[in-house]
Amino acid sequence: MNVFSNIWQHPKTSVAGVLIAVGTIAGLLAQTGVTLGRMGTGTVVSFVGALSAALLGLLARDPESQPAEGSSTAKLRAWMLIALLLAGTLPTAGCTGSSVAQDIVNWTPSLQSAVTAVDSIAATLDPGDLTVFSTATASFDALSNLFVVQAKAYLADPSAPTLLQVQNQIVALQQQVNTALLTVAKITNPTSQQHVIAAVQAVAAIVTAILALVQSVSSKSDIERMSAQSAVKLGRVEPLLHEGATVRIVAAHYNEPLPVAEQQMLRARAEMMRAGF
Repeated sequence: MNVFSNIWQHPKTSVAGVLIAVGTIAGLLAQTGVTLGRMGTGTVVSFVGALSAALLGLLARDPESQPAEGSSTAKLRAWMLIALLLAGTLPTAGCTGSSVAQDIVNWTPSLQSAVTAVDSIAATLDPGDLTVFSTATASFDALSNLFVVQAKAYLADPSAPTLLQVQNQIVALQQQVNTALLTVAKITNPTSQQHVIAAVQAVAAIVTAILALVQSVSSKSDIERMSAQSAVKLGRVEPLLHEGATVRIVAAHYNEPLPVAEQQMLRARAEMMRAGF
């Protein structure tokens, strides 16, 4: 039985109603000492994966979320609920610095390729759009190259000083990419805009994956410092992103099925939302 297929068919269903209902269920379970995590991590993550698809899909069809709150605000609230539901499923045991350092370095070739793909778009743009594009992505090469150097240094010496450098640099890169997404959305040619956003999103997906890895080995105080440095929050750029594209990038990198990559993405994003990124 597909519970969520019934939601789409119900004429009285609204995003607000779904959020309130699910939030109430989660709250009641918490009050009675039953956490969602006790259902089993795999079961809960699969449930939240389906729930997130239902909530975010419903936003596109729900007339009550427009225009009073706006789709971006409603989607952010949906993600916050997903973060709440996933909170009990996130692993409590941290990964070792050396294993995360290797995983980070493994992402760097994809990062550099994605940045190169962004650079190649310049020749296809109209002069007016090129100015917007060049301004938005001017720092991509320098910031990504510096991060690659620092990531390799952290792999060679996964200590607190090298981790600090990686933390600061990944946040700087994330902020540049998030700002770029907001900027290139102003490109006037619809075809060019779509092409540019897709290319920048590829960089954003990789940077987000790396940020999640860095976050997994960072202390609470370090995460608070990093999130405080993140002026352009994930919720602001999320409406511009195509979730399927991000999932495909993660799945291809780890050579895993799309549903597994989607669950990983949900968990990472939930943790980032909780941390204030």
